[in-house]
Amino acid sequence: MNDEMQKLLAAPTADVPEVGRVCFGLSRNGSYHAAKRGDFPTIQVGRLLKVPTAPLRRILGIEGGAA
Repeated sequence: MNDEMQKLLAAPTADVPEVGRVCFGLSRNGSYHAAKRGDFPTIQVGRLLKVPTAPLRRILGIEGGAA
């Protein structure tokens, strides 16, 4: 796991485009389309769409905190 992914997964939430780019190699639009399809979990915080990193770690097969 690279440093960028470790930093991303260390926070409680992350931005949709960042998760798509770092974890899945997606563009900004591709990231939002994947989130809308439910490919990774999201939560609505006001007008922002965020990705909780705990379920994301499970999806990626990385249990617990950032290693």
